[in-house]
Amino acid sequence: MKRFVLTGAPGGGKTAIVRQLEVDGFSVVEEAATDVIALAQARGVVEPWMHSSFIDSVADLQRRRQIRASREPDEVQFHDRSVTCTAALAAYLGHAVSDALSRELERVMTEEIFQRRVFFIRNLGFVTPTEERRISFEETLRFERIHEETYRKFGFELVFIEPGSVSERVAAIKASL
Repeated sequence: MKRFVLTGAPGGGKTAIVRQLEVDGFSVVEEAATDVIALAQARGVVEPWMHSSFIDSVADLQRRRQIRASREPDEVQFHDRSVTCTAALAAYLGHAVSDALSRELERVMTEEIFQRRVFFIRNLGFVTPTEERRISFEETLRFERIHEETYRKFGFELVFIEPGSVSERVAAIKASL
């Protein structure tokens, strides 16, 4: 199975692209951080990303989703973010890279879970804050730079998907497969 990662700045349209790829018949794996945040907030934790356990919770959910999805028979699978994104998130938030995160990064790299080509979804020129995404556009640009640096550090080749309609961006991804 070829597993491709979609990454980029928050609010860049990754989820809409993933939904379209799913409608088009591709296997997709959901992004984890938003779900970890939503669950923690439902439990009364206002800013879960400030807790030291947040990064490990995201990495653990990503690992479980990736392993579960590996049983699917599809030839191509798209992942809305990966543990490399979680390492970028840790850097952005100023959290240390924990042993658990290091082990998961090592597992993913050693087992070559993902294709070396990563689809880097460029920002749309604005960001719409949500309960889970409390970030300004300026912070989004900084986060985008950290993501790019982190993926390059781990040796990934970035395929930049520029702003456009969902169908245009999905077409660009399909053309790059």
